[in-house]
Parts: sequence; structure tokens; C-alpha cells
Amino acid sequence: MLNFFYNHLYLVGIFSFLLGLAFMPLVIRIAKQKDFVVRPNKRMSHTGSIPNIGGIDICGSFLLTYLLFEFNTLQQSQFLLIGVFTIVAVGLVDDILVLSPLGKLLGEMLAGIAMVGFADMRITHLHGFLGFEQIGILPSYLISLFVLIAIINAINLIDGIDGLASGLGMIYCLFFAIYFGLVGETAWSIMAISLIGSLAVYFIFNVFGHKQKIFMGDSGALLLGYVLCAFVFHFCELNAYHEVPTAFQMSGAPAVAICVLTVPLFDTIRVSLTRIKHHKSPFLPDKNHIHHLLLRTGLNHIQTTCVLLSVSLCFIALAVVGRNWNMWLLVGVDFLIATILTVILWRVIDRKNMQNETDA
Repeated sequence: MLNFFYNHLYLVGIFSFLLGLAFMPLVIRIAKQKDFVVRPNKRMSHTGSIPNIGGIDICGSFLLTYLLFEFNTLQQSQFLLIGVFTIVAVGLVDDILVLSPLGKLLGEMLAGIAMVGFADMRITHLHGFLGFEQIGILPSYLISLFVLIAIINAINLIDGIDGLASGLGMIYCLFFAIYFGLVGETAWSIMAISLIGSLAVYFIFNVFGHKQKIFMGDSGALLLGYVLCAFVFHFCELNAYHEVPTAFQMSGAPAVAICVLTVPLFDTIRVSLTRIKHHKSPFLPDKNHIHHLLLRTGLNHIQTTCVLLSVSLCFIALAVVGRNWNMWLLVGVDFLIATILTVILWRVIDRKNMQNETDA
């Protein structure tokens, strides 16, 4: 039976989807009963109290599906799963009680230690970046933890409008699922496909739920960032040590990963630098993210999400085309395009503001 699923991996995603679909109404009902909801505030455009623990359904259906199909790898993945539970717990506590930025960071570090230190899933090779190939264990730990925190928070910060984080997550997971499947990493492909199915359920309820609407909350966003980081680490390590068929070798694997995650990474860097420039803490929330800028042009939530998902697909196409380019070249082209698109967006917003002033 399992062999049939292994030969038709899309069925794993369908199983995960059906599992999440079955449990989502229960999660919504419990959230409303326990008052695990977000109420309208100045940073939200929604009305009414909306449950914010969608990450519980995502995590549950994702893990149950993965463990069912890859139970034989439990011993190898036990510490990664401990990290998953830790990051979801940190997010859930933040959703319910609201952690300080330092408290959340410490929780993320704890989950990171489970992945980097105990699961030994980390960056050990820099692919010639700045002339470095293999690196020592201490630099490996430090660089890996930094990358993990950066990716987790980039995904968390991009989760600002309906369907965006989950839509991006499905696209990113699909990229890694296809790649891992092509190079024979079936267990990793199943993990990515399981997460796609779980995210698809959330996407439907979040975007089209109306009375059954739900947010993923930090429990979902942190989980998504954490698992994506594991995919990035494994992807880079496979290519660093030529553990994939020659046809699928990517000499610029770290740059490819940056290209794939361009939208959240570039936005986080841009927003953080803007806040620092204005003498504000990079941890303070504002309405300067890329999705906020697109909303100012007159687009609604769904249109904005569709635009950013389309842009992400274009950056993934760039990653595939430039997979064997010099890493500096690929990252430079990637960030140059992102900068040009951002400048164009600023010009569009300025023109709209001028038009509104003229009409007034």
C-alpha cells in the first residue's frame, strides 16, 4: 500500500489535505470557545473576532501525514520533530499571551538548537562563497542559527494578508518537493508534499472562509519558516557534496535558495533597514511591508496575494535558469530585479497619492 503512495506522491498531499480539512472545523470551534481570537485593531483590515491558531491544524495534519508515511525514519528525524513541536509551542504562546521580541527570539533559538545541534542539520559548506568551502563546526553552528532565525522571521513578517504566507509556502514547498523527488530524496519530498496539503486547507479557510475564517498565527508562520529552513539546509548540503545526479547538480545552491525565497527575504531586509534609518527598532511592527505597499495602489488582499505569488514564481524561474551561475552574479541579479520592482511600486504609489490630492 505504501509503495503505491510512494509511486504517486501527490496522493500524500491529498491525504494531508483531507486530514486537515476534517480537523479544521474543530480547531475553529475550540478557538472560539477558548477565545483564541484576534480582534480588530489599527493594523488589521478585518472585522470581527477571528481565530488565530490555524497553525495547530497545519502542524497536526502535516506531522500525522509525514509520520504515517515515513514512520521508519522516525529515529533519524526525532530531533527535527522535537524542534517542530518547540517552534509551534513558541508561536502558540505568542498567539495567546504575546511574547516579547526577546522571548520569541529565545524560543526560536531553542528550536534552532534542536535542528542544528541535535539533529545535526546545518550548513557545513559555503560553496566557495568568499573563498570558503568546508567550514569548522563553530562557524557552522553560528551561520546555521543565523540563517534559521532570518528565514523564520522573514516568513513570519510576510504573513500580513489573506493567503500570502500560505500561498508562498505552497510554492516553496512544491519547488523543494519536486527537486527532492528528482534526486531520490523521497522522505524529504514526502515532508514537503505533506506540508503543501496542510497549507492548502488553511489557504481555503483563510481566503474563502467568511464565517469560518481563520489566521495561521505565529504557530503556523514559525512552523512554516522552520520547515522551509530545514529544506534549504538539506538542499544546500546535497549540492555541496555532490550527492545528487549530475543533471540536477546546482553549483550555486545557496544563491538558488535565496532566489526562491526572495520575496520574504528582500522585504525583511528592506523594512529592517528602513526602520533603522528612521531610528526605530527593527522589531517594531509597521505598515511598510511589500503587501502593505501593494494595498496602497488600490489592490485588494486577493489581488495583492496573486501579484506576489506570481512574482515569486518569476524569481524561482530565475533561480532555475541561474542555478550554475556564479553565486555573486545570481544574488546580484536577483536583488537588482527586486530593487527595480520596489522602486516602480513606489512610483506607482506616489502617482496615486498625487492623483488623490488633485481629486480632493
